[in-house]
Amino acid sequence: MDLLEMLARYAASGACPMHMPGHKRRALGGGLPWQMDITEIDGFDNLHDAHGVLKESMDRAARLYGSDRAFFLVNGSTCGILAGICAAARPGDTVLLPRGCHQAVYHGLELRGLVPVYLPVPVDEAFGVCGSVRPQTVAAALAAHPEARLLILTSPTYEGVISDLGSIVALAHGAGVPVLVDEAHGAHLGLSPCFPGGAVKAGADIVIQSLHKTLPSLTQTALAHWNRGLTDDGELARQLSVFETSSPSYLLMGSMDRCVRLMEQRGAELLADYAAALESFDRLTAGLRHLRLLCRGRDWKSAHPEIFNFDPGKLVISTRGTGLTGPGLMKLLRREAGIELEMALGEYALAMTSLCDTPQTLGRLAEALRTVDERLPPRSEKSCPAAPPLPPVRLRMDEARGLPGMLLQAEKAVGRVSGELVWAYPPGVPLLAPGEEVTAPLLAALREMTGHGVALHAERGNPPKTLWVVKNSGT
Repeated sequence: MDLLEMLARYAASGACPMHMPGHKRRALGGGLPWQMDITEIDGFDNLHDAHGVLKESMDRAARLYGSDRAFFLVNGSTCGILAGICAAARPGDTVLLPRGCHQAVYHGLELRGLVPVYLPVPVDEAFGVCGSVRPQTVAAALAAHPEARLLILTSPTYEGVISDLGSIVALAHGAGVPVLVDEAHGAHLGLSPCFPGGAVKAGADIVIQSLHKTLPSLTQTALAHWNRGLTDDGELARQLSVFETSSPSYLLMGSMDRCVRLMEQRGAELLADYAAALESFDRLTAGLRHLRLLCRGRDWKSAHPEIFNFDPGKLVISTRGTGLTGPGLMKLLRREAGIELEMALGEYALAMTSLCDTPQTLGRLAEALRTVDERLPPRSEKSCPAAPPLPPVRLRMDEARGLPGMLLQAEKAVGRVSGELVWAYPPGVPLLAPGEEVTAPLLAALREMTGHGVALHAERGNPPKTLWVVKNSGT
């Protein structure tokens, strides 16, 4: 009997709840499964000290992916990333990472007072997306920074780009450095020969996955995997108790349990059907004349030397050279076809698919793209500018956060030290971090992005108009 079945049986038992939650499993508002929403009562285990049904569920997840231990996360991948960083690195440690990490990674660096060393990542010129982290880049960084105590990677990226994790993990472990992989967008990887392998089987020490992103599980559900070697699972568990709620939702955990069981029992079949539906989409879009799909249809992975591997479930649609922006394409599909894409940046948009997509849903997207493509005369318009160089680091993130700040007009902030994160969401990758200098090229790039319809976010300012900076931090 799985957790959701246990909850349904308990709901029908007539037990009188003299405990949390306050709705007492009564459908006062209707439409929600009040009857199955419980707290840590007898027979239902405790997430942070699991010995019963929850331990069995998490052990099943570890067996499915091949990790030494798995943890349910009800606060999403964010809490797993924060806990993983704090478990693997001590305050003041040097950490290696590519710039294109999710903002949760930056929050972890800030909380732990870590010193980041950014790994250069090549850009795929044809589509304007970041390529894979190269093993030789990691090797050079390890040699140049023997004091490094942690390597953080994102694979796959938001756009589906996968790095050579097997080679990279071997290099890091050879230097005694543990590896944490943000695999939030790759919970389906490694479960079928139809899709690339995942970070757990590549030997990463800590791997964070969002079940809800690519598998059938409720929003906010994720997994943290631990492999024995260079990190301590007890410390990871302790840090999870810091960053994760002490009152986890049993409905969320039930959806994780059900998802893991589904993949255990039918994963091979479902992923094979998913791969077949994607291949059908390829055939339907092979005739596109102006829009292009990264590593799909007429575009082959071999044409992208900066990309080691690619998740076929991510549909990156390039509008370069058409006079249409990525956000423009997103609006067109929403307005004319009732299709809501995952995200859009300057010259591309992203459709995120899952094994719950069918030939029919993918066929609907293919037909909409063909309709748009037919009325797009190609134009020789200037491409979006390349991203500016990384801003100079003037202070550690935690140091910048601890100093008084003020809001300035962006033009007056040039030369100042940022006191906040600035990012585009999605995907949530910071363009400016606390402690970094605000530069004129950065402001130009921010203005260009907003001109292409990209939504920028900050914690206090309103980029590119205003920015929060550290007081008296002129250079």
